[in-house]
Amino acid sequence: MKTLVVISDSHSRYGAIDRVRRLFAENDYIVHLGDGSADMRPIFSEYPEKTYVLRGNCDFAYGEDECVLEVEGVRIFCCHGHRYGVKSGLGKLAARAKELGCTVALYGHTHRADIADMGGITLVNPGALGAYSDPSYAYLVVHGDRVTPSLVPLA
Repeated sequence: MKTLVVISDSHSRYGAIDRVRRLFAENDYIVHLGDGSADMRPIFSEYPEKTYVLRGNCDFAYGEDECVLEVEGVRIFCCHGHRYGVKSGLGKLAARAKELGCTVALYGHTHRADIADMGGITLVNPGALGAYSDPSYAYLVVHGDRVTPSLVPLA
């Protein structure tokens, strides 16, 4: 069994990252889906082997455009989402995940936490840690080929 903490859209709200920071040590993967990627530099320095940082439309230098994580044999597509038009629908995102052989897609950009299924792809948006919405993050448990995502409000 492996666990992932997934955050997005922190937009330099360091206090919000500090509020979830205690979770980073006890989880197997830390994923930031962009728009505030530079906020993760200290986290990456502390946990380089398990931290994945994606670049969003507001990020200019730090992070990857997209990546695929393989967790216990489950392929997970990670991106910010703006390049797949996620504010207009999730079809392009699901198609890209399927093209890459993934059964899960993690994305941000909309600032709205959501879990959906489209064509056998589980789509997870952790919401935003920034001040644009009610802050939240996602927590995923991967056990064998089963993925259980949860959305967690930041209290």
